[in-house]
Amino acid sequence: MPDLTVFEKLEKELGVSFRNRDLLVQAFTHRSYLNENPGFRLSHNERLEFLGDAVLELVVTENLYRSFPNPEGDLTNIRASLVNAKSLAEVALTLGFDSYLLLSRGEAKDANSKARHSILANTVESLIGALFLDLGFEAARQFIDANILTKVAGIVSNQSYRDPKSMFQEFSQKYASVTPAYKVLAEWGPDHDKHFRVGVYLANDEVAVGEGQSKQEAQVAAAMEGLKKKGWTE
Repeated sequence: MPDLTVFEKLEKELGVSFRNRDLLVQAFTHRSYLNENPGFRLSHNERLEFLGDAVLELVVTENLYRSFPNPEGDLTNIRASLVNAKSLAEVALTLGFDSYLLLSRGEAKDANSKARHSILANTVESLIGALFLDLGFEAARQFIDANILTKVAGIVSNQSYRDPKSMFQEFSQKYASVTPAYKVLAEWGPDHDKHFRVGVYLANDEVAVGEGQSKQEAQVAAAMEGLKKKGWTE
C-alpha cells in the first residue's frame, strides 16, 4: 500500500486542509490502481471527476460572462481553451500532480503518453470535485481562480481561442483565393501512443508542417504554424 502521508505535503502546497483527506487521496486514484490493488479501501476518482467537471465549467463560465463582452461563440471557445485536456494537463504538471497519482504499474511506466496527459487532466477535475465536497464551492473557486483562470488573459490577448484551421482557411480564401489542404507526411508509434506529422498546402505549395498525437492535433499545429509564416492576423 502507498504511503498516503505524502498527501499532507500536497495539502500544504495547495494551501488547503481537507477535513476528510480520503477525498483528496481518492481524487488521485486511477481506476487501473484498483485493478492491481482490489483491497484498497477507497474508490477511483471518476465520480469526483464528473462532479469537478461541472463545478469547473460553472466557475469559468461565470467569470468569462462577467469579465468579457465577447459574443457567446467567443466565450464558448475561450472556455474550451481553458478547460480542455491539454490545458488541464499543463496545470497538473505545473502543480506536480504526476508524483501523487496512484496508478497501475503499467500506467506508471507510460509517463509521457497522451493517456497520461488525459489522466492528469481528469485528476484536476477530480480534485476540484473533492474540494467542492469537502470544503465547499468557495474553496473550489479559489483553486480554479489561482490555477486555471490565470491563463485567460493570454488566451484572449493572442486570440488562441480561435480555431487555427478555420482562421487559416478564412485567410487563405481571402488572400490567396484557395482552400488549404492537409496531408499526412508521417506517422509513428504504437496504437496507444501514435504521433503524426501533417503538412498544410495552398495549391501544391507546402506552407507549414505540424505534429501531434492525432491527425486533427497535427493539422491544428500546421495551421498555427502556417498563420505565423504567412503573417496572417486580423
